[in-house]
Amino acid sequence: MKIKIDRIISVATLTTSVVALVLVLKRPEPVAPALPAPAVAANAQSFQNKIEQLEQARAQGQSGAEVRLNAQEVAAAIAQASGALDPAGTPALTASSSSAASGKDSLAGDLGAGEPTVKDYQVNFEGDVAKGQFLTHIAGKDVWVTLEGHLGSKEGYATFDPTKIKIGDLEVPVSLVNDQLQKRLAEQRDRLKLPENVGGIRVENGEVVVSNK
Repeated sequence: MKIKIDRIISVATLTTSVVALVLVLKRPEPVAPALPAPAVAANAQSFQNKIEQLEQARAQGQSGAEVRLNAQEVAAAIAQASGALDPAGTPALTASSSSAASGKDSLAGDLGAGEPTVKDYQVNFEGDVAKGQFLTHIAGKDVWVTLEGHLGSKEGYATFDPTKIKIGDLEVPVSLVNDQLQKRLAEQRDRLKLPENVGGIRVENGEVVVSNK
């Protein structure tokens, strides 16, 4: 009987491992639809116009003025900042829609290790939740990672508190990687510093609300 039980446990363990591997490498549902290149360029310009409006309000002494940015505008701004869109608004490459992921331990290690290579990304906002997906290279594999959480600001820096993390199609307990994630964000603190004219950011009703000082 013991041999049979051990065999059953071995088969169950193997099956679980295979299922987990399939889920990890599977491309998840995108958090937002892909946009054609002209739309990306238009949204990048819209983002820039709104930021300029915020600066103009500050120059006129309007403290606490706000602008609202939708997911398409934010994604386009990221594309421009990352070089996927040149300063003139011409797409240098097409960003598709999806996220990145890998094994639980590999993700925790990657978050605490060197600079990951992000090949693809997308963002979206629902209610007060920010969603992000990116394709990256972890443990020798291209994998999709999906993050959901609350975007905010504190003492002039952007903050992110995750509420959901997925590796491919496999959901990972936030508690498993959050310490490494926060450590990684702390190491990249300079990149999270808000512009001098920005007083705070938050996600509200599916949009990013940016206020000036």
